[in-house]
Amino acid sequence: MIQRLTALSPLDGRYAEHITAIASIGSEAGLIRYRVRVELHWLLVLAQEPQISEIKAPDAACEAWLLGLENNCDVAAIKTIERTTNHDVKAVEYWLKQQLQTDPFWCNYAEFVHFSCTSEDINNLAYALMAADLREILLNQLDGIATTLADMASSQAAQPMLSLTHGQPASPTTLGKELANLHARLLRQTKGLLAQQILGKFNGAVGNFNAHLVAYPEVNWPDMAQLMVEGLGLGYNPLTTQIEPHDWIAEYCHQLVRINTVLLDFARDMWGYIARGLFRLALKEEEVGSSTMPHKVNPIDFENAEGNLGVANALLEHLAARLPVSRWQRDLSDSTVLRNLGSVAGYCAIAYQALARGLGKVVPNTQQLMQELEANPEVLAEAVQTLMRRYGVDRPYEKVKELTRGNSQLDLATIATFIDQQPLPDAAKSRLKALRPQNYTGLAQTLAEQKSK
Repeated sequence: MIQRLTALSPLDGRYAEHITAIASIGSEAGLIRYRVRVELHWLLVLAQEPQISEIKAPDAACEAWLLGLENNCDVAAIKTIERTTNHDVKAVEYWLKQQLQTDPFWCNYAEFVHFSCTSEDINNLAYALMAADLREILLNQLDGIATTLADMASSQAAQPMLSLTHGQPASPTTLGKELANLHARLLRQTKGLLAQQILGKFNGAVGNFNAHLVAYPEVNWPDMAQLMVEGLGLGYNPLTTQIEPHDWIAEYCHQLVRINTVLLDFARDMWGYIARGLFRLALKEEEVGSSTMPHKVNPIDFENAEGNLGVANALLEHLAARLPVSRWQRDLSDSTVLRNLGSVAGYCAIAYQALARGLGKVVPNTQQLMQELEANPEVLAEAVQTLMRRYGVDRPYEKVKELTRGNSQLDLATIATFIDQQPLPDAAKSRLKALRPQNYTGLAQTLAEQKSK
C-alpha cells in the first residue's frame, strides 16, 4: 500500500488494482518476458535449419525444456545482470546463456543465443507481441461496452427524446437511436483495430543480414527471418533499417485515438444527458457525491473516462507522430517513447472500465424525457412547413417561422389553428394535427432496432 501511495504515476498508484492484466503485459517485467520468448524462438529456428550443422535439432523434450524458460523467467536476475552490462537486451542474452549451461543438450549451443542479432531484432518483436496482447485486452473491454450499448439501444428504441442541435430544441429522436449511433461508430473503429496488421523484422544490424551472410552464406536468411517472425504470429516486414519503421505502430495508435474520440464524445453527451435529468444515477448508500453538499450524486464515471481518454490520446498522438521518425539507420529516441506503450493501454483500460461502470449506473428518466418534449411544441415546425411545401402553399417556411420563432406562448392548439388556416387537403391537416413531439420521431425506432443487432 505504501508503495502505491508513493507511486509517481496514477497507473501504479491509485489505479493499480484496475489494470493488473495490463501491467503484467506492458510493464518492464512483461517486456523482458517477451524478449526471452523471442530469443528462445530464434534459437529453435536456428537449430531446425539443416544447413547450420553446428546445432543439432532438439527432440521434443529438449524443445519443451527450452520454451519452458519463458515461464521460468527470472526478471529480477536479469535486472541484476543489467546493472553490470548497462544494456537490457544483453542482460537477457547473458541470463539465457546461464540457464542453457544447466542443460546437457543446450549447454553445447549457448553461443547461438542472440546469433547475428541486433538488439532491435529482439525489441521490435517483443513490443509487437506486447501490442498484440494489449489489443486483445482492450478489445474485450470495448466489446463489453458495445454489448451494453446494443442492449440499451434495443430496449430504448421507442423511447422519444428531444434532440438538441447547436444546444437548441430540434426534431425529436429516440434514446435508442442515439445509442445505436454510438454503437455503430464504435463497432466500425474496433473492427479497424482488430484488422490492424502488427509487423516485425529480423534482419540484423542495419537490415541487410550482413553478419548472417558471412557466417553462413549458403543459408536463405530472408526466408528464415520470415519464418521466425510469422512463427510468432506477426506480419513480416522485409525492408527496414536497424529498426522496424514503426509505421504500423502509428496506425495502431491512430486506431485507438479514433476509438477513444468516439467514446470521449459519448462520455460528454452522457454527462449532459444526466445534467438535463434524462438519466438518473443509481444511488449507493455509503457513497458521497460532495464533501459539503449531501444531496449530490455526481456522474464521476463519465468524467473519469473523459479525463483518462484525453491522457491516453495525448500519449497515442505523440507515439504515432514520433516513432516513425528516425535519424538515418536509427537513433535511440524511439526507445524511451515506446516504453510508454503499456501506459497508453493502461489509461485506455481505466477509461473503458469507467464507462462500463457509468453505463451500469444510469436509468432513463422517462418523466423528464416526456416533459422536455411537451415543453417544446415548436419542434413540429419542420413537419408543418415541409407538408405545406408538398402541396404548393406559398412561402411555407417563412409563415411557419413567423408563427414559431421566439414565440414563448406557442402550444399545440395554436399550431392546430394555424394548420386549419392553410390550403391543405383535409387528410394532410389531420396528419399534422395528430403529431406530437413524442411521436414525431421519423424512423428512429426502426433504425435503432436494426443497428443495435
